Amino acid sequence: MHVTRLRIIDQLRKRQPGFAAKIPPNSDTSRTATIERVPDPVCALDSIWDEEWQKNIVDAAMERVKRRVKPDHYQIFYLNAVKKLGVRKVADMVGVNVAQVYLVKHRIAALIKKEVQKLEANEL
Repeated sequence: MHVTRLRIIDQLRKRQPGFAAKIPPNSDTSRTATIERVPDPVCALDSIWDEEWQKNIVDAAMERVKRRVKPDHYQIFYLNAVKKLGVRKVADMVGVNVAQVYLVKHRIAALIKKEVQKLEANEL
């Protein structure tokens, strides 16, 4: 133990306070400073807030459209667009043909898009 202690002391003596200054500075200026690589928590919070706001607008638009369309049409749209079920599976579940699923999805998506635009216009 005594020998180990002496070896450690020898190593510490070799590492004088000026030891770090003897290392040549990195002349590579292409790297970004560390402080600039740390994400700004305010910007991260803003992006989270914007994502949540957009999600709420889409949810409100979907709810408004849901009240205006036939329940079975909305169910087709919901299963295919929101739940991401395949077109054939949705057609089999609801009892319609594949073309009907595509048509309903297209029409309801257009209605939701218009509703989102109305809600965003009213927000200002």
